[in-house]
Amino acid sequence: MIRLLRYLWAAPNSFLGLLLVPLALAGGQIRRHRGTLEAGGGGLNWLLGPYAEAITLGHVILARNPTSLKRWRSHERRHVRQYEVWGPLFIPAYLLSSLWCLLRGRRPYRDNPFERQAGLEKYSRWAGAA
Repeated sequence: MIRLLRYLWAAPNSFLGLLLVPLALAGGQIRRHRGTLEAGGGGLNWLLGPYAEAITLGHVILARNPTSLKRWRSHERRHVRQYEVWGPLFIPAYLLSSLWCLLRGRRPYRDNPFERQAGLEKYSRWAGAA
């Protein structure tokens, strides 16, 4: 029952992720993995471009390619847990946290509490960047 509630609470964000999954159909891969839907490659490489290796929307993990997905899986799964806690409030809370960091002269990505909780420094080659 608790598991179902977690999926339902994160569902609005997962729906946004599902809208992007078809981009992986052209040369990428889509698979279920431990309660999430993972998509990598294809048009997602173009969409994420130089901005991100992977991104999570609810229970949907999107990555530039299979290598990025493998490298970032653990980090992105921590974001899945954050979505289960924050539900539809996660994206606004994340953006406000980034804005708060920026207004305080900090790095909006690296210093974002959600990224720090997800262990960004362990995974990121951009740990010293914005």
